[in-house]
Amino acid sequence: MSSAELTPPEAARWATRAGLPLPDDRHAAVAATANHIHSVVAVLRELDFGDTPPAGAYRAGEEEHDAAV
Repeated sequence: MSSAELTPPEAARWATRAGLPLPDDRHAAVAATANHIHSVVAVLRELDFGDTPPAGAYRAGEEEHDAAV
C-alpha cells in the first residue's frame, strides 16, 4: 500500500476482498481507523532497535528493581 491515505471506497473494496463486506455507513469509519493504525505503525517503523536483544533473550525475574523515583 502506498503512503496515501485509504479512502472509504478503497476500505470497502479491501474489506470485500477479505470476505468482510461492510455496510455503507461503516466505510468512512473503517478508512479512518485504518489510516490511524497506519500512522502509528509508521512511527514505530522509525524507531532504532539496534542494540535491543530479541524477546527470546529476556529472562523474567533477572532484572534489578530500583525503588528510586
